[in-house]
Amino acid sequence: MGRSADLPRGLVDRFRARGDVWPDDTGCTVLHVDMDAFYASVEIRDHPELAGKPVVVGGSAHRGVVASANYLAREYGVRSAMPTAHARRLAPHAVFVPPNFARYQEVSRGVMAIFRDVTPLVEPLSLDEAFLDVAGALRRLRATPAAVAAEVRRQVAAEHGITCSVGVAPTKFVAKLASGMCKPDGLMVVPKDQVLEFLRPLPVSALWGVGKRTAEQLDQVGLETVADVAATPLPRLRRVLGVALAEHLYALARGLDERPVVPSTREKSIGAEETFEVDHFDRELLRRELLRLSERSAATLRERGLRGRTVSIKVRFADFTTITRAKTLRVATDVAQEVYRTAATLLDEQVPPGAVRLIGVRIEQLVAGEGGEQLMFDAPDRGWREAEQAADQARTKFGRAAVKPATLLTPTPLQPNQPEPKPDR
Repeated sequence: MGRSADLPRGLVDRFRARGDVWPDDTGCTVLHVDMDAFYASVEIRDHPELAGKPVVVGGSAHRGVVASANYLAREYGVRSAMPTAHARRLAPHAVFVPPNFARYQEVSRGVMAIFRDVTPLVEPLSLDEAFLDVAGALRRLRATPAAVAAEVRRQVAAEHGITCSVGVAPTKFVAKLASGMCKPDGLMVVPKDQVLEFLRPLPVSALWGVGKRTAEQLDQVGLETVADVAATPLPRLRRVLGVALAEHLYALARGLDERPVVPSTREKSIGAEETFEVDHFDRELLRRELLRLSERSAATLRERGLRGRTVSIKVRFADFTTITRAKTLRVATDVAQEVYRTAATLLDEQVPPGAVRLIGVRIEQLVAGEGGEQLMFDAPDRGWREAEQAADQARTKFGRAAVKPATLLTPTPLQPNQPEPKPDR
């Protein structure tokens, strides 16, 4: 689905709330809450001198990408996932800020706590957006769905100093569309009996699953709006798009989306990666970066009470060729040294030489980390877990840089970026 914030606004503006007045929300028990330019908003909140200026959060000028841009910066064409160098050409007067992901995670936890105070049925999609099913909470809260949405917006602003936009609808698909189309700092309600009126005038790019190529296919057969797709006989759509995609889009175009809000989605993997400022051939430098990424990933595992059995590395070469290599351990781990040893072995034994642009570590096959640890006759020396747990405590008290392996004390020419960020809303 194309970014709904970029869809034509005037087509559905009548569904937008005006103050405390909004359309009939009876039966609209799904909320999609989306922070507005989340990373940039947190930076502006923490640095008031940035208020009123175009702000871009992203990596270095040469290789970095834009992770977030406030709405003033977007007026100059700056978008997330855009190379930072291009963003600087579009908005040379903008303030460019390096990302602080630990801070964004902290704010995200606070925002999600507000959601869970409303309902246990919260389905986070990322740090800055989530679905809420408020059907069971309405009687307890003595409020309608839109009133709950308005209160959530008020609490987020009051407690965290940032704004969010909320879509209120009978289904997840429509709620997500609505939140994007009332940005920034808006509330949109799509009545249950007016879903088709809301969807019909929108371009086909509004449908989840329609990317550039699919939009071109639909355009070639004269289908430009959601109404066109809904009115097309399903057999014809199948011939154009194939059975699965045709049936999916046909249902959405008719307002059908039976997906429930699922609060207990399990994390499938945890990892970290870095894009280098310049390409690197030096294997010793690459191993040092693997250690840094292993430390970061294992610390996240311990923080979330998880361990993982499969360690994989990702390597992108200067020509953008990308390979992944993985190894499954006999015992799940949350120890950085064990992750690093496996990652370094994969690098040494399975990655051909060449100039490396990006390197990453990922831990998969996650399991809950509570309980005893299985011991093995040929297990590596014990003690690393205890040392790393002590380091976690020191970092919590004194900051992330308080404790690190001696190998990482050597200055390197690396400049961390956030690779391939999701589109910022």
